[in-house]
Amino acid sequence: MAKRISSFLAVICTVLAAQPLMAGNALMPAGTSVAVAKSTLTVTPDREWNRLSARPGRNSETWTLDGDDLNGVNFYSIETGRTLFREVSRKTRPLPRFSSTMLLTDIPALLENSYRIALGTTLFSMTAIEPATFLGEKGVRFSYSFRKQMEDVSRSGEAVGAIVKGRLYLVTFDAPAILYFDRDVPAFRQIWSSARLETPPALARR
Repeated sequence: MAKRISSFLAVICTVLAAQPLMAGNALMPAGTSVAVAKSTLTVTPDREWNRLSARPGRNSETWTLDGDDLNGVNFYSIETGRTLFREVSRKTRPLPRFSSTMLLTDIPALLENSYRIALGTTLFSMTAIEPATFLGEKGVRFSYSFRKQMEDVSRSGEAVGAIVKGRLYLVTFDAPAILYFDRDVPAFRQIWSSARLETPPALARR
């Protein structure tokens, strides 16, 4: 076990060393309602998070405590016909698109297929899928595991989503299975539990 952890830490150090510092990141204060994903979706974190300037897609954003490769929370607000991520290659590897006619049980598959293309991973498996209440609506909560392409780190993930008035609201959390996932998943659950849909005048200004 000690050898496994030592090997894991060596990989993490390599990943962190390869990550450039990004300008334009912002600190999200604890106890303050914040609008996310360029939408009326708001969350109120119970601790400080860093909002990254780089976005996975058009109506999404990433928060992290220590770096998105260690504990990344992604927020998505997707209208019908849109993808979760920016296209990798629309001609040769088109990303799946959300449709307002999808069933809640289609949401995990949408995320999985998006990860397989956007992250280039062939190692992805769903570990649990169950009904959940999210944003006051019937939603879906699921967990998964995967490895990124050209990386020897097993990652765990958890997500919750709902389709409200034809729009997909989805919040995901990814972290290395060793140490970071178990340590930080309670903070992720607090975030999605605080999620609300607000009217525009109540939105926090960016």
